[in-house]
Amino acid sequence: MSLRLMAAMVAVVLLALLVQDVPLAGYLRDVERDRIVTALERDAFVLAGRSEEALHETAPDADGAITTLAQAYRDSSSGARVVIVDRTGTAVVTSDDDTAAVGDSFLTRPEVSEALAGEVTSGTRFSDTLDLELLYVAVPVFSGDDIFGAVRITYPNSVVDDAVNSKLIGLGLVGLTTVLLAGLIGSVFARSVTRPVRLLRAVTDRFSEGDRAVRADETAGPPELRGLSRSFNGMAGRIDALLEQQRGFAADASHQLRTPLTALRLRLERARDLTPTDPAGAVERLEAANAELDRLETLIEGLLVLSRAERSGVAAEPIDLAEVARDRVEQWNALAAESDQTVAYEGPASAVALAIPSAVEQIIDNLVDNALGVSPPGSDVTVRVDPQASHVVLHVLDRGPGLSATDRAHAFERFWRGRGEQDRRGSGLGLAIVAQLAGASGATAELDARDGGGLDAVVVFNAGSPT
Repeated sequence: MSLRLMAAMVAVVLLALLVQDVPLAGYLRDVERDRIVTALERDAFVLAGRSEEALHETAPDADGAITTLAQAYRDSSSGARVVIVDRTGTAVVTSDDDTAAVGDSFLTRPEVSEALAGEVTSGTRFSDTLDLELLYVAVPVFSGDDIFGAVRITYPNSVVDDAVNSKLIGLGLVGLTTVLLAGLIGSVFARSVTRPVRLLRAVTDRFSEGDRAVRADETAGPPELRGLSRSFNGMAGRIDALLEQQRGFAADASHQLRTPLTALRLRLERARDLTPTDPAGAVERLEAANAELDRLETLIEGLLVLSRAERSGVAAEPIDLAEVARDRVEQWNALAAESDQTVAYEGPASAVALAIPSAVEQIIDNLVDNALGVSPPGSDVTVRVDPQASHVVLHVLDRGPGLSATDRAHAFERFWRGRGEQDRRGSGLGLAIVAQLAGASGATAELDARDGGGLDAVVVFNAGSPT
């Protein structure tokens, strides 16, 4: 990721340089060439002014003086060639050490003809004599309004190109330096940006290797990475809690299942031993084993319900708590009548609460089952629904022996059972299932002492809107 960020920054800078410097290079080339041509024109006019006297032939040795000047200019200007012609186009001075060209006619040269006509000309042309491309400048030599000759300066075009290219090389070096700096800055920037990502990856690697206590730094990096760190920490916390929950669940389940399985094995072994000598005793042992099987079945069913409740990821939805409560009361009344007990409903005709599907039915069934199990014959169990502003409260009230404050605090723990005989017969999972289903529905569950004796099992649901 660091390399990609650095490469992206370098690419952006390089693109910007190309967009800017390619036109700038062309502009600099034109400017540098125009500067050189302007300088040559200026030098040509200076030489023209110095040549006026020589072309008038009014001073002795004037040609020699101007020849020396032309050669000096050649030496100082990296190989420029100077030719001075009279009004007939005949060369009178050259900067060459070999003066063989003096006396030759240059009227065949277009630039010389135009200069003798009073025009200042410049441009490039290929010289067959020198076999190279030349840059030339030709200017007339004036004396008043009269033209007495012309001065032509030629320059190897390669020298001009070298001068232009040196400017472009400087521009290229600036661009290269800019790209290198962009790469350096991009590397530092990429490392600073990806450092929190690397740290977060290291944390996830440690977590995946089993270090469940490790957590990401939620204060490092940009907001997006801080949010990702918070999400990871939340996920890690939930996974840690689930693993602890599953570990505890497995330990508790194995412990609780061991007892009925051991009792079942002992009763079956005893029944086998008694079968030849005491068939009635063997039948009694088999009936006791069957009771242990029922207990084991109840325990396993409770574990399965609790496991499904823990894995529930279903969202809570509006449910008519009053309607469900009335239906469950009607179902339980038939069973309660066998023990000379009654189950009654108190509450409104409708009260909408938020709960996951089937949670309310299971909560009421577990609470009523517990209440009937601890209530004496002839007593009643009341299922009450109390709608409030933002909540709907479910009460299941019994007339049993009740629990102390300490026992009520532990009653929702898995496999917890009270000290009473009826409590010891239970699986210890009913209230744990109630608490789990209530939590999955966004509700809370607790046990309170009931006035006059007994318990008030309270489940507080969030109120919902009718569908």
